[in-house]
Amino acid sequence: MPDLETTQILADAAGPEALSFGRAGTIRLSGLRVTTAALVVEAQCDDTAYLIRLAGAGAHFGMNALGCLAVAKALDLDLAMAAQALGHWQPPSGRGRRETVLLDPASEATFTLIDDAFNANPASLSAALEVLATTPPAEGGRRIAILGDMLELGPEERALHKGMALHPTFDVTDVVHCVGPRMRWLFDALPVTKRGNHVERADDLGEKAFGLVRPGDVILVKGSKGSYVSRVVDALRHLGHPMPDDPNGE
Repeated sequence: MPDLETTQILADAAGPEALSFGRAGTIRLSGLRVTTAALVVEAQCDDTAYLIRLAGAGAHFGMNALGCLAVAKALDLDLAMAAQALGHWQPPSGRGRRETVLLDPASEATFTLIDDAFNANPASLSAALEVLATTPPAEGGRRIAILGDMLELGPEERALHKGMALHPTFDVTDVVHCVGPRMRWLFDALPVTKRGNHVERADDLGEKAFGLVRPGDVILVKGSKGSYVSRVVDALRHLGHPMPDDPNGE
């Protein structure tokens, strides 16, 4: 987030006609609720309130939704229709997309996969862990985090990885698997009871995919693109069968 001085510089450069959004401004955040199915964003513009329902999205997408409403207002579009249209949006692949994977068609056993494998830094990892913490597993299931290296952090990378082990969401995370040499620092800082596997390469964990999951689990996969944890996502997806309500079998 930009500091106040930077924000003022940007506002001055934009001029008096600029629109703003956030906890104050033209489009204001008046409420945020995370449910098991969606993020509900309450926005205020002038004297009118708007509700935006983002399916399968974490709380960090709330401000982005306000930005979309600000763009709609700048274009003189109907804000109510814009808020409704946002309800059809879902996170793209690798950016927090949530999907259900069918393990056994006979018993209808499933697990939830949160694919956030495109990018990672301390702020985005924190946001992803919050999503995991607020997503309840089914009966008998666990919350599992599979975390790849956060790249391009500079000389503070060791401290930043190790410091993430203190994130409060790990209190409700059952197992943490780590991928890459940098994630070793986080892995070693975790309580022993939380540690799953640590591997150097994503493929090494992908080969163990069948043993990582059981019915009811919620699994978050998060890492920088260069950590290749997207390969673990692929391996977990390949455990699944076509969902019964999918006529195309995809």
